[in-house]
Amino acid sequence: MHTNPIDPAGWLATAERRPSPNLDSRPAQTEIDLLVIHNISLPPGEFAGDWIDDLFLNRLDPSAHPYFAPIAQIRVSAHLLIRRDGRLIQYVPFEERAWHAGVSCFQDRERCNDFSIGIELEGADHIPYTHLQYQALIDCTRHIQGRYPAVTPERITGHSDIAPGRKTDPGPAFDWPRFRAAILEQGSES
Repeated sequence: MHTNPIDPAGWLATAERRPSPNLDSRPAQTEIDLLVIHNISLPPGEFAGDWIDDLFLNRLDPSAHPYFAPIAQIRVSAHLLIRRDGRLIQYVPFEERAWHAGVSCFQDRERCNDFSIGIELEGADHIPYTHLQYQALIDCTRHIQGRYPAVTPERITGHSDIAPGRKTDPGPAFDWPRFRAAILEQGSES
């Protein structure tokens, strides 16, 4: 029997912890039953650096890049970030509500932040994600599904699907068939 690396508070043992202040409690008795996949790069299309951390930790310097000025005061977070090299950074424990989805709806349920986990892939809509990112995402998804069994393969979606017309991520570069096949394969192994 394998032990799940997600502790009772919702921290993933394999992720580096960088607690964001941008979180709050989920509504009482809310079952976590949705996984939302996003992408992020700051500035857009550029990778590496600490800008994503700075955004999620409320310390983004608005003068560091023209793109940052209008977003520096926005309060957002995600549960996990998967860097290009597959490294995991966790900002919000899964048991808490991260501020990742915004105005959103999944199967006629609004406010997806209430019942979802948000994973950001360091990337952009039209730039292929790395093999290491897919491996990390597959592993994280397996752990999340082990801890939160209501997150079935049918309840894994993209930000663009819960906020159509407002969001486009994870974009056409994300290989849904590859990801879904790996999740289903892992599901049949358990």
